[in-house]
Amino acid sequence: MVGGGNIIRGQIYQAGKMDRVSADYMGMLATIINSLALQDNLERSGLPARVMSAIHIDTLIEPYIKREAVEYLKKGEVVVLAGGTGNPYFTTDTTAALRAKELGAEVVMKGTKVDGIYDDDPVKNPSARMFDHLTYLEVLSRRLKVMDLTAISFCLENKLPIIVFHLLKDGNLKKILIGEKIGTKVT
Repeated sequence: MVGGGNIIRGQIYQAGKMDRVSADYMGMLATIINSLALQDNLERSGLPARVMSAIHIDTLIEPYIKREAVEYLKKGEVVVLAGGTGNPYFTTDTTAALRAKELGAEVVMKGTKVDGIYDDDPVKNPSARMFDHLTYLEVLSRRLKVMDLTAISFCLENKLPIIVFHLLKDGNLKKILIGEKIGTKVT
């Protein structure tokens, strides 16, 4: 599930300059733009990729249909999901958890701009301490802002582990896929 809607949507909505529903739809469109960029990057690296979206834009991408997504995965293709759930008020975090469960994933991998989950914002506070492991309830009770509360609750209810890691650090995604311990694991 590709995110990125917060960059535009969050700034405009929080400034009180736009209706929440309109801002959320703008965020969903931003995820579609980001997903096309990711698809291009994957294909240039030799990986076949499909973009599927809950928002129908048939001339650019396929609609998300679970059975078709599963078939692409079975063929070894990367399925890039965009457009969130297609509904306002739901984040891409929640959509990622929902689609992970729906598609039978073993884990939700949350790629961010920091190494894992911290007790404070590590960008603002260099003394912030990173956690290696947390429970869902610890994340919820501490209101750690790594994912929205709905996504964390959904993962808790469905016993779906979450790994939070630095997405842009070279090799991190590969390390997770081969089982190396990086980032923060939530169980």
